Amino acid sequence: MKEIRLAARPNGWPTDDTFEIAEVPTPVPGPGQVLVRNAFVSVDPYMRGRMNDTKSYVPPYQVGAPLEGGAVGEVVASESPEVPVGSFVVHGLGWREYAVTEASRVRVVDPELGALSAYLGVLGMTGLTAYVGLIDIARFQEGDTVFVSGAAGAVGSVVGQIARLRGAKRVIGSAGSAEKVRHLIDDLGFDAAFNYRDAPVRHQLREAAPDGIDVYFDNVGGDHLEAAIGSLRKYGRVAMCGAIASYNDTSAPAAPRNLSMVVGKELNLRGYIVSNHNNRMPDFLAEVGPWVRDGRLVARETVVEGLENAPAAFIGLLKGENTGKMVVKV
Repeated sequence: MKEIRLAARPNGWPTDDTFEIAEVPTPVPGPGQVLVRNAFVSVDPYMRGRMNDTKSYVPPYQVGAPLEGGAVGEVVASESPEVPVGSFVVHGLGWREYAVTEASRVRVVDPELGALSAYLGVLGMTGLTAYVGLIDIARFQEGDTVFVSGAAGAVGSVVGQIARLRGAKRVIGSAGSAEKVRHLIDDLGFDAAFNYRDAPVRHQLREAAPDGIDVYFDNVGGDHLEAAIGSLRKYGRVAMCGAIASYNDTSAPAAPRNLSMVVGKELNLRGYIVSNHNNRMPDFLAEVGPWVRDGRLVARETVVEGLENAPAAFIGLLKGENTGKMVVKV
């Protein structure tokens, strides 16, 4: 089978030389394990941090070892009665054609309820990230005005739609192209959106929300976070999900220059890791699942064909080439 390995730790932006494709024997499951033939693997921004040899909430990737990430596939061999052959499962050993894992570490999913790839996106970790961040971390309330950065991406697009469906007064998004701005408004139902490349974010946000915002969902950091702090009303809340603007920086990014406003406005800025909120998955699926099935919540995907193209898909993700969730069809 083929697997994608980390060939070298990137200094700044990853390149083709960061990765290598290796052929290895297909593994055999042992007691309590299953062998999964991966159908789709997930491409996610957080993976960039794991390429650095630094301490974080997950261990760094090791040079010469296969990369890990979300995947969904079919069980083709099983040594566990709880997860028989023919089951479709989500697990964390993507970026390879086949994976052996403990049966206790997979989540069985129903391919009749949604496309398999959706369990890596809107019906999986991506959707849960959006749900937990908006509802639990930012404490969204009906009537709030919500600003989402990276709003055409996998998480941001779901955040904005959940806010709309839960009764937001106004939902505003930023994206990196005119086509993505159109997608946010015409397809996803955002009330306003802007291309952050057109003018300073703070100016465009002020124009889109002249009365200020109550909630900011941060996928970008940098100038977006600074602009949001300036526009947040008293007691505003920020869910700090990511800061993709600085992931490939080789020097420390400039912090928001208006952090003192956090004190005067009594703002709440809170980061979170979605894996610490897995207990919310049943509530999330019960609420969001019907919206997806009914078409009230749209989940766009960018699908790249072929495991060998996963590195290019990842580099493209960091450059913002995706709309919605980026997945690789194995």
